[in-house]
Amino acid sequence: MADKTLTQLSEIGEFALIDVLTKDISIKNLSTVFGVGDDAAVIKAGGKKRYLISNDLLLEGVHFDMAYTPLKHLGYKSAVVNFSDMAAMNALPKQIVVGIAVSSKYTLEALKEFYAGIKKACKVYHVDFVGGDTTSSVHGLFISITVIGEAQEDEIVYRKGAKPNDLLCVTGDLGGAYMGLLLLEREKKVFQANPDMQPEFSGNDYILERQLKPEARTDIVKNLSKKNILPTAMIDISDGLASEALHIAKNSSVGITIFEEKIPIAQNTDDLAKEFGIVPSIAAINGGEDYELLFTINQNDYEKLTTIQDVSIIGYATDIAEGNRLITNDNQSIELKAQGWDALKKP
Repeated sequence: MADKTLTQLSEIGEFALIDVLTKDISIKNLSTVFGVGDDAAVIKAGGKKRYLISNDLLLEGVHFDMAYTPLKHLGYKSAVVNFSDMAAMNALPKQIVVGIAVSSKYTLEALKEFYAGIKKACKVYHVDFVGGDTTSSVHGLFISITVIGEAQEDEIVYRKGAKPNDLLCVTGDLGGAYMGLLLLEREKKVFQANPDMQPEFSGNDYILERQLKPEARTDIVKNLSKKNILPTAMIDISDGLASEALHIAKNSSVGITIFEEKIPIAQNTDDLAKEFGIVPSIAAINGGEDYELLFTINQNDYEKLTTIQDVSIIGYATDIAEGNRLITNDNQSIELKAQGWDALKKP
């Protein structure tokens, strides 16, 4: 019988666990500008130049399923999700270090395919692959990637800078990666029930790519810089729109209001969500892995922002006393809650 005096990780979830484990960490070196609490740590690099460092773990059976994940796509995605952490702080990725633990079920040819995907991502994003480590695993594939980025001190954007009346913006469209995952899981079950059945993916290339081969929005970082727009707060959408909005709200000590009708959703995502009996906006609000950018800007930058393609204004920041709200399509104001991906919490 479990000890009732002990707290199970599933009771508190990933984000509360991070808060508990990191609350007593103190910074000892002058070169450390910012530590735990954002998408990346920030380190001094001489003058106003700063290095940004982040790490992501991907585990077979938790973050990816080899039943429907091509190894080259997995390598590409493993790198890109790290590049997205750099974009989330208004920086650009420059180097990565890759560590893997691999079981005996994988062949040399399989790992070459996986690394081909990583190398492809590095080529596309102009990132150097500078090292790593390999070891054995008892079960499956374990991937650890550390990314190093660069930015000037006054260009870095944290989660903590939003102010009341700032506009809340998002890039691209949302919910596609989640619907892609549901489609893959559905077709996997069909195949398991009858191996003679072929997967039915016709017409869904876009959402499958959103799940299997996402892209980091470094293009938006560059475009914001060209228009001389510095977001006041920013984060990437890995765990769902609601979850990320609440991170900005918490770190910036503001409230967040989102309008359901303003959330950008691709037609393919909308169609498939309805086929699954899911309200499309729910997929967009709670689905993860879109790796789009969510950020706030001062209202004075509104006109300049409208000249940047693929950015939507979906709400605004408010006084913290107003809380975090979702204004539904029927004009009801409800509490904004995070129901997206949490690696540890009970469903």
